Amino acid sequence: MTPDRYIVHQQQRVEAALDRVVPPESQEPSVIHRAMRYSLFAGGKRIRPLLAIASAEAVFEPAAGIETAACSLELIHTYSLIHDDLPALDNDDLRRGRPTCHKVFGEAIAILAGDALLTLAFQVLSQLELDAERRVRLVRELAAASGTVGGMIGGQVNDLEGEGKAPTPRLLESIHHAKTGALLRASVRLGAIYAGADCEQLKALSEFGSHIGLAFQIVDDVLDVEQPSEALGKTAGKDARQQKITFPAVYGLERSREMAEQERLAAHLALAGLGVRAQRLKNLADLIVRRHA
Repeated sequence: MTPDRYIVHQQQRVEAALDRVVPPESQEPSVIHRAMRYSLFAGGKRIRPLLAIASAEAVFEPAAGIETAACSLELIHTYSLIHDDLPALDNDDLRRGRPTCHKVFGEAIAILAGDALLTLAFQVLSQLELDAERRVRLVRELAAASGTVGGMIGGQVNDLEGEGKAPTPRLLESIHHAKTGALLRASVRLGAIYAGADCEQLKALSEFGSHIGLAFQIVDDVLDVEQPSEALGKTAGKDARQQKITFPAVYGLERSREMAEQERLAAHLALAGLGVRAQRLKNLADLIVRRHA
């Protein structure tokens, strides 16, 4: 199976699993389920679930049921996007090429839709057909990556407080290793834990996750400068207008591109000990760094 066909196949698996775990629109209270599904099925690339699946397959193939566990990552990611777009945070009108959740359903329902997706993520993990110890490890992994100490929420706080400040490498690192990098690294680790990785495998995959998490954010920052809103599916140029601390702001565009490529190569190198089973992860690393939206 070619890399492109593999990605499409796994995206379809994830879409089907998400459809199973999220209540249908007809389920009461229907408005909250419509709002959840509106944002969740708006056409995301499913990078985080794809990383989890490929990581699990690098440890044990086939890793049956991994697509359900991987849904938890997309639920957390989508909740964070809904809340990020609210007027109190980034105040955006466009996400994944369509009006943001609060523009369609109002701020109150958008807040609750995000809350519901967050809650559902941990319900999904708790109900996996795995031994109790591994379920607990998966819940702990996702909670830490989403939280305040080195996790997504902590990074979002640093991002908010950094607006208007002088862009420095130290401040940039404090934001993006947590805000974006933590959940991407957790995606890889979640897949590895699900598949029963040993210590050496988990160490290698964690290192890969760290490199690819940083590469993802560098590319995201570059694309915000270079691509129009139509290509990105979200409002372009907002980082600069809001005086965000970004890689181009600190290092410039050319150096940022070089850094992303360095992280891609380092991610590949981290997988050297896993052999051919890790090829799908390498393909995803290439996709993340070379994407145009």
